[in-house]
Amino acid sequence: MLKRVILCLTVCALLFPGVSRADEGMWLPMFVQRLNYQDMQKKGLQLTAEEIYSINNSSLKDAIVMLSGGSCTAEMISGQGLMLTNHHCAFGAIQDNSSVDHDYLTDGFFAMNRKQELPANGMTAGFLIRMEDVTKQVLEGINANTSEDDRAKMIAQKSKDIREAATKDTDYNATVKSFFEGNEYYLFVYETFRDVRLVAAPPSSIGKYGGDTDNWMWPRHTGDFSMLRVYAGPDGKPADYSADNVPLKPRHHLPISMNGVKEGDYAMVMGYPGSTDRYLTSYGVKEAIELTQPATVKIREQRLALMKEDMNASDETRIKYASKYAGVSNYYKYFKGQTRGLKRLKVYDKKKAEEDAFQSWVNADNKRKEMYGEAIDLIANSYKEMGDYSLARTYLNECVFGSEIMLLCYRASSLKRVLSKDDVDPLKLDGAVKALKAQAAKHWKNYNMPTDRKVTAALLRFYGEDLVAKMQPEVMNKQIKGKFKGDYKKWTDYVFAKSVFASEERLNAFLEKPSKKVLDKDPAYQMFASFFNHYLSNIRPTLSGYYTNLDKGNRLYVAGLREMNPNKKYYPNANSSMRLTYGQVLDYYPADAVYYNYFTTLAGVMEKEDPNNDEFVVPQKLKDLYAAKDYGQYGVNGEMPVCFITNNDITGGNSGSPVINGKGQLIGCAFDGNWEAMSGDIAFEQKLQRCIVVDIRYVLFVVDKFAGAGHLVEEMTLVKDPPKKEEASMDAPVDGTTN
Repeated sequence: MLKRVILCLTVCALLFPGVSRADEGMWLPMFVQRLNYQDMQKKGLQLTAEEIYSINNSSLKDAIVMLSGGSCTAEMISGQGLMLTNHHCAFGAIQDNSSVDHDYLTDGFFAMNRKQELPANGMTAGFLIRMEDVTKQVLEGINANTSEDDRAKMIAQKSKDIREAATKDTDYNATVKSFFEGNEYYLFVYETFRDVRLVAAPPSSIGKYGGDTDNWMWPRHTGDFSMLRVYAGPDGKPADYSADNVPLKPRHHLPISMNGVKEGDYAMVMGYPGSTDRYLTSYGVKEAIELTQPATVKIREQRLALMKEDMNASDETRIKYASKYAGVSNYYKYFKGQTRGLKRLKVYDKKKAEEDAFQSWVNADNKRKEMYGEAIDLIANSYKEMGDYSLARTYLNECVFGSEIMLLCYRASSLKRVLSKDDVDPLKLDGAVKALKAQAAKHWKNYNMPTDRKVTAALLRFYGEDLVAKMQPEVMNKQIKGKFKGDYKKWTDYVFAKSVFASEERLNAFLEKPSKKVLDKDPAYQMFASFFNHYLSNIRPTLSGYYTNLDKGNRLYVAGLREMNPNKKYYPNANSSMRLTYGQVLDYYPADAVYYNYFTTLAGVMEKEDPNNDEFVVPQKLKDLYAAKDYGQYGVNGEMPVCFITNNDITGGNSGSPVINGKGQLIGCAFDGNWEAMSGDIAFEQKLQRCIVVDIRYVLFVVDKFAGAGHLVEEMTLVKDPPKKEEASMDAPVDGTTN
C-alpha cells in the first residue's frame, strides 16, 4: 500500500510494499525485459532476458518445475530427468516408501542405479510452456455497473473457455489466474508429467538437521535436499508410471557452479511461490494478530504435543506421523512468528498510514471519489462484521479437519451423495466406492487410532469452549454438551467404539455393502456432517456476503493505488504462478548488537551436535569426513560450506527453488525464510528479510562423499570458472606488504 506520494515521495518509497526494490518483488518472467532487466544487470546478471524466459527457445524457465501442483518447486539438474528439490518437499514420498525394516527417514536413501529408484506416488512435475495476458478477454463486457455475482460468473465462464482453447488437441493443462486483486488475469499452460521417482534423500539427521528448533531460523546447518527423476512415455509425453517409461529429456537443465558464493554476489530465484498478501490492509492485519493466528497457534500446539507423545513411544507411529507432524509444525511456527513480526515491526500502523494517504488522494478529486470512494469502507465494514464467522472458519479448518476420523468422513461425502439418490446409479456407486477405498488405503497406511482419538477429543474441546453459541453445531449442543454432559473424552471414546470409520475392517465391510442407512446412523459421520452442514448453512453464506464486499473493496483499492502512482513498478501477490526474484548474497543484523554472517560451514553442524536430542544427532560418517577434512572438490580452504543467505523475496511454494547466479548457474536450493522477517508475506522487511539456502556444494558433497552416489554427480554439468587475477592473491596481507 502506499504513503502520501503527493506529499512525500521519499516516505512512499520506504513504506509502500508494492513498489519495486532490487530485493523485493515476485516478478512474472514474461515482463523481465520491460520491468527489471536493467536493474538485474546492475546487480550482476549476465544473461539476456530471452535466456531467462522464452516461448520459442530453451531458457531458464524450462528447467523450473512445479512440483505436485505447486506444493513446492524443483529444478532440472541433468539431461536425464534428474531434478533437485528440498528434503521436506519429498518427505511424503520418503515416508511412503519407509517402514520399520526400511526406515529411509532415519537412514536416508540413495539409488545406485535406475532400477533402485522408488515410485513417488502422487507426485507430479509440471513445466511451464507459456504464460499470456488475457485480461482483455476475461473482463470484456464487465464494467462498474456489473454486479459482483454476475462478474464472478462471467469471469469463470470466460476463464473456462480460454483454458479449453489453449489445451485443445494437446496433452497440456492450463489455468487462468487473477492478479492485483482481480484487476488483471493471466493464462498459464503446462505440460505435467505423472511418473516421478525418488532417487536420493539424505538421512533426517542431515536433511532435517535442527528439526523444529532450527525451523525458520538462521544460522542454519540443514542439508535440506532430495533428488527425484521425471519419467516420460517412450514418445517423450506424460504417462502414468510404467516400467517402459524413460527418463525425461528436459528442454533445459541448470549447470552447477562450483565457484561458491561471496557477499554481494548476484542471486536469482525462480519458482512457484504459493501465497502472499502484500496488499492486505490494516483491518486484515488486526484480524490476523488478534483473532485467527493466535487460535491457529493454540490448536496446533496441542495437536503437536499429542502426536509427539505417541511418536516418541513407537517407531511405527513415528514413521506414520512424520509427514503429518512436519506439516502441522511448520505452519504452527510460521503463524507464531508472523504474529510476533507483525507486532514488533508495527505493520498495522504502517498499513493504516498508507490507507489514510490513499483516502486523502481519493477525496481530492470527484472522479476518484466516484471510482474508488467506497473501497476503504467496504474493507473496513467487512472485517468488522466477519469477526466470529472468521473464527468459526478457522476452527472448522483446524479442529474438524484436524481430526483424521472426521477428515475420512469428509472423503466419504461423495459416496453419501450417490447413496442419497432415489435411484442409485450402479456405475456412480462403483466409482464412489473405489475412490473411497483408495483414499482409505492411504489413510490407514499412516494412521494410529489411539493418537487420532486423543487429538480428536482435544480438538472438540477447543471447538466447544472457544466459539460463541451460534457458531456451535447441533451435535455439540445436543450430544456432546447435552447427553454426554461436556465430557469430550467420553464422547470421543463412544464415537471410536461405534463408527465404521474408526476401523479398517469395519470400513471395508461397509464398503462391500454400502448403504445410506449405515452412514446416517454412524456417530463419526453424524458428527462430521453436523459440523460441516452447520458451516455450510449458517456460516459460509454470511461469510460469502462479506467476502464479496471485501473482494470488491480490495480490487478498487489496488486499482486506485496503481493509478495514484503511474510511474511505480508493481508486482502482484504470489499465487502459485512462476515468479522470479533477484537480489544478493547478504549478511544482516537481526537485532541491536547482533550480527549474522552470510554463510555456515560443517563446523557449525559439529558445534550443535547433541546425541541426546534427535534434532541434533550427527551421523558417524559425517563426523569422520569432517575429522579428516575429506571434502573432495566441494570444500574450500579446509572448510565445507553448508548454507548461505540472500535477500531474495520468497514464500511457501518456493521451497526447493533454485538459487541461480548471474550466469544462469545453480548455486543452491532455497528452503526457508528467517524468523526475524516472518511478517514478510504481508509486509516485506528490506533490512531483515532473508532467504535460507543449502549450498549446492554441500548437496554434492553429501551425495558423493557421504553416500557414495557419485554416479549422480557425473550426470550433472559442473562448471568451475578460473579465479580472477585479484582473487589469486587473497591470502596476501591486507596492507599489501610482503615478507
